[in-house]
Amino acid sequence: MADDAKLTERMDDLEVKFAFQQETIETLNSAVTDQWTEIDRLKKSLAQLQGQIADLEDSQGPADPGNIKPPHY
Repeated sequence: MADDAKLTERMDDLEVKFAFQQETIETLNSAVTDQWTEIDRLKKSLAQLQGQIADLEDSQGPADPGNIKPPHY
């Protein structure tokens, strides 16, 4: 009988630990999902800004034509 009580107590402890682990896994999964969403948003924003910078550089030409070497160099 004592062995049954010990086994029941151990099973209860394992079930509690398992429940806490499941909750932790769900919380971490949610955090990782949120981070990936933010990373994707930041990547899109970065690409847009890089495109805007490239457009500005193309439209303005070289910043200082005196620093550009002639083609024969």
